[in-house]
Amino acid sequence: MTGTQIIPTERALALIGGEPSDANLRRYLHGIAGVDAVGLEQRAAALGTRSIKTTSKAWALDTIIKLIDLTTLEGADTPGKVRSLVAKAMTPDAGDPSCPRVAAVCVYGDMVPYAVEALGAAHGDPDNGGISIAAVATAFPSGRASRSIKLEDTADAVRAGADEIDMVIDRGAFLSGRYGLVYDEIVAVKEACKRPDGSYAHLKVILETGELNTYDNVRRASWLAILAGADFIKTSTGKVAPAATLPVTLLMLEVVRDWYRLTGEKVGVKPAGGIRSSKDAIKYVVTVAETVGEEWLTPHLFRFGASSLLNDVLMQRQKMASGHYSGADYVTID
Repeated sequence: MTGTQIIPTERALALIGGEPSDANLRRYLHGIAGVDAVGLEQRAAALGTRSIKTTSKAWALDTIIKLIDLTTLEGADTPGKVRSLVAKAMTPDAGDPSCPRVAAVCVYGDMVPYAVEALGAAHGDPDNGGISIAAVATAFPSGRASRSIKLEDTADAVRAGADEIDMVIDRGAFLSGRYGLVYDEIVAVKEACKRPDGSYAHLKVILETGELNTYDNVRRASWLAILAGADFIKTSTGKVAPAATLPVTLLMLEVVRDWYRLTGEKVGVKPAGGIRSSKDAIKYVVTVAETVGEEWLTPHLFRFGASSLLNDVLMQRQKMASGHYSGADYVTID
């Protein structure tokens, strides 16, 4: 291990059966039971058909809002757009003061200072009513850069005030069996999340499941990220199709459930990309509750990476309050 890396946990080394080399990691990851694809998809489909009563739906809609990472990740992002995003994050529905805030805003690293400024006193832990700042890093979305660039990208965002780092794994390395490289890079990025006071920004590890090709690869990549110290495992960048799907998210939830049973440690899950409607988001809420339990439905353990989802949830809330649908012009356009 180099000076930029934290020492892997003794637990991870014990599970792997030695140092995190390609051979040891391959032996461990390929020893995990294969995924029953038909069974996984049938269970996801069954969970997606669960009906929710009116009172539960109101709770679910507010819960979804509290779990959203309100996101803008475009090359044309401007300080003004970030300020608008923050304003919506703080007051999603100006006509309803009971509407909760989102968990975080998610931006590129160079936009973090503008998010910090715009949030002001609202910047804080979402479990305590604040709004976090998440920054994508490590040459997002491709991950194609030298490790030194990825680490500086991460450290720069943390210095600027990011509370959470969303990194991408090197999919090429993973798919070619260079598991040790992927492991070491996650460990190094985790260390780059360290602040001067010794605390760490939360690390979300993006697997880009749409490029991993098989459920078995998704399961292995999930375990690999957790072994290396991920605080969250995240499906996608939102830049590759398919992005988040219910079966893949279910599979990742099963991994964090199994990790919790094995170690007592809780790891979060973040589906991102393609979740645009309240109806779809509720399916994810049900899947979380049925797979890992309602205790995971907190900002520290589950997030939706989304840009347009919030608008649909707000319109559904307005319908429940008024009895009729509002037009799209009743919510701000992102």
